[in-house]
Amino acid sequence: MLISQLLKEGTKNLSGVEEAVLKNIDAVRELAKITRTSLGPNGMNKMVINKIGKLFVTNDAATILKELEVIHPAAKMCVMASEQQQQEIGDATNLVIVLCGELLSQAEVLLKMGLHTSDIIRGYEKALDKVTELLPELTVKTVKDLTSQEEIAHCIRSAISAKQNGFEDTFAPLVANACLYVMTADHKQFNVDNVRVAKILGGGITDAHVVRGVIMTRDAEGTIKNVENGKVAVYAQGLDIEKTDTKGKVYIEKSVDLEEYAKTEEASLEVKIKSISDAGINIVVSGGNIGEMAMHFLEKYKIMVIKSQSKFELRRICQATNAQPIMRIGPPTPEETGFLDSCFVEEIGGTRVTILRQNKSKCGISTILVRAATNNILDDLERAIEDATNIFKSITKDPNFVAGAGAAEIELARKIKALGDHTSGQDQYAIKKYAEAFEVVPRTLAENAGFDATSVISTLYAQHEQGNTSVGVDVHSTGQGVADAVEKKIFDHLGNKRRAIELATTAVITLLRISQIIMAKPSGVPVPGGRSGTGTMGSMDQDE
Repeated sequence: MLISQLLKEGTKNLSGVEEAVLKNIDAVRELAKITRTSLGPNGMNKMVINKIGKLFVTNDAATILKELEVIHPAAKMCVMASEQQQQEIGDATNLVIVLCGELLSQAEVLLKMGLHTSDIIRGYEKALDKVTELLPELTVKTVKDLTSQEEIAHCIRSAISAKQNGFEDTFAPLVANACLYVMTADHKQFNVDNVRVAKILGGGITDAHVVRGVIMTRDAEGTIKNVENGKVAVYAQGLDIEKTDTKGKVYIEKSVDLEEYAKTEEASLEVKIKSISDAGINIVVSGGNIGEMAMHFLEKYKIMVIKSQSKFELRRICQATNAQPIMRIGPPTPEETGFLDSCFVEEIGGTRVTILRQNKSKCGISTILVRAATNNILDDLERAIEDATNIFKSITKDPNFVAGAGAAEIELARKIKALGDHTSGQDQYAIKKYAEAFEVVPRTLAENAGFDATSVISTLYAQHEQGNTSVGVDVHSTGQGVADAVEKKIFDHLGNKRRAIELATTAVITLLRISQIIMAKPSGVPVPGGRSGTGTMGSMDQDE
C-alpha cells in the first residue's frame, strides 16, 4: 500500500537520503552562507528589513536570525541551537550556525561516497568526545585576578573587535570597569542586566564613558536640576490627589463650600509632601503621572522630581540607590530610603539626560554612555557591549581561554585527524571529515579579510606542526596572514567555544537521523506571520 493512501489527500512524503537528508542539508547550508560572511572582525554587515519595516544593519548573527524568521524545519533546528547559545552564553552564536552548515556539507560528501548515516553519526559522536577532552589542553590564558581591569580588558577585546573592529581598545576598558563596578564582593555572582547602555545620537564613538549609576535619557521634572548627597524616595505609583476607591457625590450649595473643599484637598496633599520633605528626602522618583498640584508643592519644598514610566527602569533605580518602592504617598521609612552621591541633568548632543551617580558606596548598576552618528551604529555598539559583558559573566564561572583567530580550531582539526588515522572501521571517514569542518573558521576569517584562504590554511597547519599551536589568522597582516594569537591578545573563552561545538554537533546529528519528512496539507487557516496554514513538518521518523 502506498503511503499516500494512508494519509489525507495533499500530504507530502519525502523519504530516503536524496529527498529527506540532502534537502535538509541544502537548507542549512544556505542559512550558513548568510551568516558566514559576518564572522570575525572583517565580517560584512547585513541589511535586514523585518515584516514591520524596521531596518537592521548589523553583523550580529543572533539579531539577523531573529529577524529573518526562518520557517524551514531543518534550518529552524539550527537556528534554535544558535538561540540556545545566545540565551545560555550570549556569544559565539555565529559559530554554531557556521559549524552546522560545514558539518552537514562534510556529511553530504560522505553520504554520496556511500557511507550510512549511522556511521557518520557514530564518527561525529566520537569526534565530539575527543573535542571535549582536547579543549582544556589548549588553554593559553587563565584569568587569575577577577578584580584586574587590565586583565579583564585583554580577555574581552576579541568579542568587541568581532562586532566593532578598531574600537576594542576604547570599549574593552570601559566594559571591564562597568562589570567590576557591579560584581558582588565574593567575585562569584554577576548579572549582565546590571550593566546598562545609554545611547545618544551625535558625537563620536570614542566619546563613550562609564557612569556608576543610572542614566535616564530624559529631563527631570520641575526647575530643580541638581542635588548633591541626595536622599531618595521611589514611588511605584503617581503623585497626585488620591481618588477614593468607591464612587461618591459631594453636594455644594455655595461658592464658599467649593473653595473650602478645594482647600482641604490641597492642604491634605501639602501635609503629605511636607512630611516627605521633613524626612530629609530631596529626590523623588515617580513611577506614574505627577499632578500639577503635587508638582507645585514638591517645588515649594525644593524636592527634585524624576519621572519614569518603565517598571524595569524603576527597579534599576531602586537597585542603584538601595531604595525600596513605596505604594503610598507619604514619607518613606529608613529602610525604604535610598541615597545618591549626586543627581543632575546634563545636556549631551542636544539631548537632556538625568544622571543618578553613586561614586562612594557599592552600586548595583553601572551604565555605559555611547554616542554615534546613527541609531544603527548605536544598536550595534550595544550588541558588542552585551557580548563583552557575557564574556565577563563566563569568566566568573570558568577563567580559562584558548587562542582565538582560528588557532584553536586548526589545532583541534589536526588532532582529530590523528584520531581518525588511528580509528578502524567506517567511523574513521566521519571523524576526518569532522576535523576538516573546523577549517571553516580560519578559512572564513581569511576570506573575509581578503586573503588566499587555501594558502593561509596550509601555513597554519605548517606552523602548528612545528609546535606553534597559538598561531591564527591575522586579519590586519600585510604578509602571510598569520600571527600568534596570544601575542595579539586574541582569546576565545573555552567554555563558550565548547558549548557552541556541542550545540552545533547535536543539531547536526539530530538532522542526520531524519529519514522521512511527512508534511500535512496546509489548512488555510491564517497563522501569525501572515501565512496560510502551517506548511511545517508533520512528522519525522528517526533512525535510532
